[in-house]
Amino acid sequence: MPTPVTRASLDQQLALAKQCSREAALTGAKAAAVATIVSAVPTLASVRMSPWAKANINPTGQALIISTVAGMAYFIAADKKILSLARQHSYENAPEHLKDTSYNSTARLHPSFFRP
Repeated sequence: MPTPVTRASLDQQLALAKQCSREAALTGAKAAAVATIVSAVPTLASVRMSPWAKANINPTGQALIISTVAGMAYFIAADKKILSLARQHSYENAPEHLKDTSYNSTARLHPSFFRP
């Protein structure tokens, strides 16, 4: 029989979800800041050094390149953080018999399994 859902457990789940969202947003923002700096330097340098880039990439194009890289970094880092936190919390809430993933608790393998 499933356990009944109480108001307190819903409040705990909501608080955990908010905390995970904040952590993911912060991780994404850090990654976006790093990606902005890392992509801005070569983009701006190439526009000054390369004749082709100087002729074909206007300031709007430069901003688009830099902001696209920053946006991608934000979403990739935030998504990775959300998935790792979900994996961590689902493992913590799992029953004990599912947490034991060692081969010690499984049945003995047949000897022919180990033959080359």
